[in-house]
Amino acid sequence: MIAEAHNPLFIAGPTGVGKSSLAVELAIQLDGEIICGDAFQIYRSLPILTAQPASALTALVPHHLYGSVSPQETFSAARFAALATPVIAEVAARGRVPIVVGGSGLYLAALCGTLDPVPEPDPALRAHIAALSPAETLEKLRQADPDALETIDIKNPRRVARALEIVLQTGQPLAHSRRAASQPPLPVRGVLLTRDKETLHRRIEENVRRQFDDGVVEEVIAAGDVSSTATRAIGFNEVRAVASGAMTRTEATIAIIHACTQYAKRQLTWFRNKTHFSPIEIPPNESSTETLERIFAAIERYSISC
Repeated sequence: MIAEAHNPLFIAGPTGVGKSSLAVELAIQLDGEIICGDAFQIYRSLPILTAQPASALTALVPHHLYGSVSPQETFSAARFAALATPVIAEVAARGRVPIVVGGSGLYLAALCGTLDPVPEPDPALRAHIAALSPAETLEKLRQADPDALETIDIKNPRRVARALEIVLQTGQPLAHSRRAASQPPLPVRGVLLTRDKETLHRRIEENVRRQFDDGVVEEVIAAGDVSSTATRAIGFNEVRAVASGAMTRTEATIAIIHACTQYAKRQLTWFRNKTHFSPIEIPPNESSTETLERIFAAIERYSISC
């Protein structure tokens, strides 16, 4: 968890809202540096698919952790926090403002110390559980931790399997791993950028179509086999399907736009329910200068917790 002296500024929001460009303008005015807070932009070899900041932006202020992890590696919120914490400390130690930018709620929660402490996945144990039938998995969980059945969706095999994995790894009831972190969350400054539904959908559609124009199919082909976490990047499977001929570009574009739109809804719901970041809705015709003025006002008004 980040130390209080190195407390960063968080710029959060859904995919397509325009976090990257606004964060750069903010960093220029605050003498800040930007740290990746996105679960997939941290992977290298997939800059188009994951919409990493363009070189024109990264040339203006230092950006950290973008494209820093091999797509062949599995990754997690806990690993992100371990990587980002010393970077934030180093930026702050140089007298600059660390600005964490992203839409991955669990990653930001891990950095703030509000993520439930669960262990890293154990590949061998996970493979063993995967070989069980759903009924066998549920029965093993019932034997190991009967109370867990009251706290998870037992009709969801994936959640049952993960609960059993955690219980077997920790040797503790699932409730033990779900306790809040022992330290209280740090006071942090953060804003949640939003746009009206129609504008956000249009921006998402434009972004997805631009990815194909920029060569996302060739990029995904070149990346080769990637980890199970990297394949969760929105659009990865659809682009792979285009490459193999299983989908047309038009079919994949429509599917990815829909997936991005649904993901944006989930992001907004998470941030509104799990944080107290100051909401900043950006009107369609507002200039970035006007938006920045409202962000500065929110930063000055609030000292808030994740």
